[in-house]
Amino acid sequence: MPVLFKTYRNNNPQSQAYGKYYGKVVATKTMSYGRLCKHMSEHNSVYGEDVCSGVAIKLTNCILEQLLEGKKVKFGELGTFYLAAKTTGVDEEKDFSVSQNIKGLYLRFAPSRQDINDLTSKTLKKRASFMNVKDLVTSKADADADDEGGDDNDGGNDNPNGDRP
Repeated sequence: MPVLFKTYRNNNPQSQAYGKYYGKVVATKTMSYGRLCKHMSEHNSVYGEDVCSGVAIKLTNCILEQLLEGKKVKFGELGTFYLAAKTTGVDEEKDFSVSQNIKGLYLRFAPSRQDINDLTSKTLKKRASFMNVKDLVTSKADADADDEGGDDNDGGNDNPNGDRP
């Protein structure tokens, strides 16, 4: 399936980009942790869903533990997890206080830029295929119209509005 996107208009009158249209990636759904483990187990693995889930849970716990010990964690060829802080500034170093000046701690991820699994924006764009959500709705409506013509295609939609139930 392609990466879906939709267009939207910038409606902020104070923006220099006011009135311009932009694209935004649309996710069809969020895969849960459990479903991801099940999916992993279905990739011709000798390990079942329970083992994949156990390994994933242990991996998550260990990544968090290492991050909270001040380490970055390289996750194979995918990229590196690290922590970043949001802080407020002070005039003198001696006046900096963890409780007053550290406002938040955030989990960040930097994708790999290695040749094996280059996850830079440019490479991801080359690897992806894209489809406007409007085109998906149009192609589904066309397929539904074909179904009404008595075709043997079993991809029909019972919803009169053409929307997914």
